[in-house]
Amino acid sequence: MSEKKQNNYAEIVLACIEEKYFKDEIVLEHHSFVKIISGEMKIILADQTHTFGAGDMLLFPRNQLCTLIKYPKDGRNYKSVVMTLTTERLKTFFTKNPIRSSEQHQQKILTFQKNPLLDSFFSSIIPYFELESELPEKITALKIEEILTILRSIDQNIDGILSDFSEPGKISIADFMEKNFMFNMAIEKFAYLTGRSLTTFKKDFKIAFKTTPQKWLTQKRLELAYYELSEKKRKPVDVYYETGFENLSHFSYAFKKHFGYAPTKLSEQML
Repeated sequence: MSEKKQNNYAEIVLACIEEKYFKDEIVLEHHSFVKIISGEMKIILADQTHTFGAGDMLLFPRNQLCTLIKYPKDGRNYKSVVMTLTTERLKTFFTKNPIRSSEQHQQKILTFQKNPLLDSFFSSIIPYFELESELPEKITALKIEEILTILRSIDQNIDGILSDFSEPGKISIADFMEKNFMFNMAIEKFAYLTGRSLTTFKKDFKIAFKTTPQKWLTQKRLELAYYELSEKKRKPVDVYYETGFENLSHFSYAFKKHFGYAPTKLSEQML
């Protein structure tokens, strides 16, 4: 599984998936605006799941933990335009354009309906991907300023997200981990999102759960997988990536070691 991009370091890229599906857990350092050209993308949050297809446009806020699954649809591979809205660009933008609202959106992923301004914008972007060289800096800056101006004209409250440059503060480890254990992230990422150094995170985790992060995560993910297989009658291949396991073989091994039988056996019993 791999994801190919026009330029991994550019702020405006064309992302293409050539395999059957691509899966990744992400927590973005910067806001990201996406338009899907073809294929589908499933976004799994701690408390909800969304599926987006060709033509859909969405904004990923920074530091939002989620699982992404991208796959073909209607015979076409997944392809999207991705614009990274860096903190540096946004700070520059807001020095020239005063913040109108600091009120936070309730939605974790912002979606945008078809709009003439957005249609025109992306029509102007697509030809750039034919360039063999990187897009000139001045054009990149102009296009990012343009998309920010368009988004603010469509959503009067979007400044509450775009102008938030704060880092995660120290929060309850127990509450955060109970909501987000299914994401297959490095322990360092969990530490960062709870406002802690790795050392402090491990210490506080031990106090909260009386065990190590890895043991607790494995236990919680297996319990969730068992529930999905037994109660929702789902298949192992549809469960492992939503419960935090790296691949199907690792999931099957861990499941059998813990419960004494393979997950496929449990699925067969539920039929």
